[in-house]
Amino acid sequence: MSPDKHKEQEEKSTQGTEKEGTQDTESVQPNKEVTEKGEEIKDDLDRLLDEIDEILEEEYEEFIESYVQRGGE
Repeated sequence: MSPDKHKEQEEKSTQGTEKEGTQDTESVQPNKEVTEKGEEIKDDLDRLLDEIDEILEEEYEEFIESYVQRGGE
């Protein structure tokens, strides 16, 4: 295939992709179910992180000491 022919095919491919990918983003509305599920997941993650923080605050000395090397161990 000649370099010119190859370049022509690339340009056609790129133009087709650009046309397909063009969408009016202002007219796209979020799916209510997906949004609600996302909020639930976010809330669950926040609760889990809060629980981890509480445990680390309560037992931080023990947690840190378990990772400190002693006497060349």
